[in-house]
Amino acid sequence: MKTAFAVAITAFAASFSALAATADDHAGHGATHSAMQGSNQAAEPMAEGIVKKVDKAHGKVTITHGPLPNGMGPMTMAFRLKESAWANQIKEGDRIRFALDDAMTLVRFERLQ
Repeated sequence: MKTAFAVAITAFAASFSALAATADDHAGHGATHSAMQGSNQAAEPMAEGIVKKVDKAHGKVTITHGPLPNGMGPMTMAFRLKESAWANQIKEGDRIRFALDDAMTLVRFERLQ
């Protein structure tokens, strides 16, 4: 039991470390840069969801999402935006793919058709 727990914790920590490192490499990229993303970003773990609310005053977005790469199950929750200007680019009802850092901050997103 202890071994399984240790393996699960190690895998969980590794997924966050990889996500944070990738996010640092691509700081400043948003929806307007999605067409110019390199192959490193193609491997970045992303989730899909539907924007339910945009809170421009607090720089947050509420998303109903499927399973997250970190193992969190589907739910609706609010995420802080890495760039507050993104609140003007995301609209309620948008279907998006997004990446989170280890603090559950949205660090990258792409609109889906």
